[in-house]
Amino acid sequence: MLIFNYILLTILGLAPSLTWLVFYLREDANHPEPRKLLLYTFLSGAVITLMVLQIQLIVNRWLVNSGVDGYGSISFLMLAIVEEFFKFLAVYLVIRYRPEFDEPVDAMIYMIVGALGFAAVENVASVFQATGSFFPKPGPLETTILRFVGATLLHTLASGFVGYEWGKAKAEGRDPKFSIFIGLVGATLLHAIFNYLIIKSGPVTLPIVLLVLVAPFLLSDFEKLKHLRNKI
Repeated sequence: MLIFNYILLTILGLAPSLTWLVFYLREDANHPEPRKLLLYTFLSGAVITLMVLQIQLIVNRWLVNSGVDGYGSISFLMLAIVEEFFKFLAVYLVIRYRPEFDEPVDAMIYMIVGALGFAAVENVASVFQATGSFFPKPGPLETTILRFVGATLLHTLASGFVGYEWGKAKAEGRDPKFSIFIGLVGATLLHAIFNYLIIKSGPVTLPIVLLVLVAPFLLSDFEKLKHLRNKI
C-alpha cells in the first residue's frame, strides 16, 4: 500500500509537466522533434534541478549573512536568475550542436521541454511535502492543481521567452549571445515578480493573473518563429 501511495503521489507530481508538454508539442505538430532528444532535454532539466537547489541554498545563505532581506527584490532576483540560467544551460548543452536543432521554433520547444523537466522535480517534491505537513496547507491534489496553473506554467513562459530570443537571433543570422542574455533578463524579471506576488498576495490570485496576461505573448512568439522555418 505504501508503494502504491508513492507511485500515486509521483504521478500527481508529474501530471502538470506532462499535460503542458502535450500542449506545447502540439504547437510543433507539423514538424515534430525526435522523441529521444525531447526525452534527453526533459531529463536534463530534471537533473539540473538538484544542482540549482544546492546553489540557491548557498546564495540564500550568503544573502542572509550579508543582511539582505530574504523577501526583498534583490533576493527574488538573485534566486530567479539562478534558476533561469541553469535551466537554459541544461538545454543548451544538450541541443546546441545537434543536427535536429535546425529551425528557429526548435529553440522554444526545447527550452520549454527542459523547463517542464525542471518543474516536474519541483512538483513531485511539493506533492510529497504536502502529505507530510502537520500544518493546514493544500493537500497533494490541491498542490498539483495550483502548480499546474502556477509554477509549472511560469517555468514554460520564462524559458519560452529565452527560447524565442535565441531562435529569432539564429533565424536572422546573428550571434545569439546578446539575445539569449535579453531573454534571461526577461525570464528572471517574470520569475521574480511571480514569486513576489505569491508572497504578497498568495498563490491563487495575482500570480495567476500575471501568467494569464503573459501567456498569449508566448503563443504569439510561437507563431512568429513558425514563419521563420528553415532559417537556421
